Order: sequence, then C-alpha cells, then structure tokens
Amino acid sequence: MARAKGPTYSILFRRRREGKTNYAKRLALVKSGKTRLVVRRSNSGIIVQFVAFESNGDKTLVAVGPIQLKKLAGWSSKRNVYTAYLAGLYAGKEAKKKNITDFVVDFGLALPSKGGILLSALKGVVDAGLSTQIGEGVLEIPKLSAVPDKLKSDFESAKKKLAS
Repeated sequence: MARAKGPTYSILFRRRREGKTNYAKRLALVKSGKTRLVVRRSNSGIIVQFVAFESNGDKTLVAVGPIQLKKLAGWSSKRNVYTAYLAGLYAGKEAKKKNITDFVVDFGLALPSKGGILLSALKGVVDAGLSTQIGEGVLEIPKLSAVPDKLKSDFESAKKKLAS
C-alpha cells in the first residue's frame, strides 16, 4: 500500500482566496514594464495612484485622494464623477513632474462602466498630458461636459487651481 504524499489540492494565495487580487491580470500589467495608474473606488472616496513595480514591493510614486483635493482646491465632494476627474487631473500633473509620460491602467477587480467614476479619473490623467493606449470613444463622459449649475463654478475653480 502506497503512502500518502500530500494533499490532493493546493491552497491559493491568500489575496486570491479573499478575492482581492487577480494575479493573472497583475502579472500582465507588471510585465509591461510601465508605471501603473491604479484607480480604486471605496465607500469613502476615490484614490488615484501611480505605482511602479519593484522586486521587494510596489512603490507608490504619486497618490491623490479626496483629502488632498479638499486641501488644495477646496473641493468637498468625495465620491462622484467630478471628484474622480479632479483627482486624475492632479495625479497626472504630479506624475508629469516625476517624468512619468506613459502608463498602463489598473482598475483592479472593478469593472469600468461607460461614463463612470473609474473612466473619469482616467480622463483627468489624459487631460493632464499623459498618454496610454485606450479605445475610441472610451473617454467620452457626458457628465463632465454638462456640469450642473450649482457645481459648475466650484468645479471650474477647482480645476484651475489643480491644473496650475
């Protein structure tokens, strides 16, 4: 009778088991060799980061969230299309200062929807002057071209402050 040599199954990585990381997608992004634009949506706000891969752990080069937007531009909203656009715009401006010119987009496990928060952040980064490979018509965000009257003046002033 043969001895049992081990379990008949293998345990997946912890972050895979928890449903936090898609390692196949992460490997493809890291293999590109470019800086990643990481956009995360939480219940408390939008986080836009530029992250570079290093063998001992990823290094965050630029990070922007609603707290920075409130300090720098007086923008109080935390989680909508306009906040995502402003966060992307400011993150793109800061990335240009650090000589980042192109990037790959990392939305994590979130699925971007047309005209949504994730793509608004991407549009902000592209409007800041950085480049990436995106399809035709992906960055058409109707809400950004038709800002409500009560937000319009605040949005335009915040946009000016962050772009300068």
